[in-house]
Amino acid sequence: MAEDAPMNIGAVLELPLVARQKVLRMQTKLHCWAAADRGRRFDDLFNLVADPCFLAVAWARVRENTGAVVRGSTNAPPLYRGQPRRCCGFLENLREALRSGTFRPVPVRRWRY
Repeated sequence: MAEDAPMNIGAVLELPLVARQKVLRMQTKLHCWAAADRGRRFDDLFNLVADPCFLAVAWARVRENTGAVVRGSTNAPPLYRGQPRRCCGFLENLREALRSGTFRPVPVRRWRY
């Protein structure tokens, strides 16, 4: 598989190490560029947000987070452990909403003690 070849989310979910390596490489590049030029501005990061590898890695991090609970969220499927194909449709729809500009995050509720 070529490094720059576009990948669909289903393929990325089945190859989590490849996705993590791609994300880490890009994070490392961004860090090096920012460290070399403190005044540098990054204007085109939106493509990274909708990249299948970044979505897959973000999904894996959310799935592994056991401390946070999203109440009232009907958009996200249950956190399928070991079943990457079941959340593929959700991530594809999320990616399309991000790219089309129609994605609206659910407001965050604060706990009152």
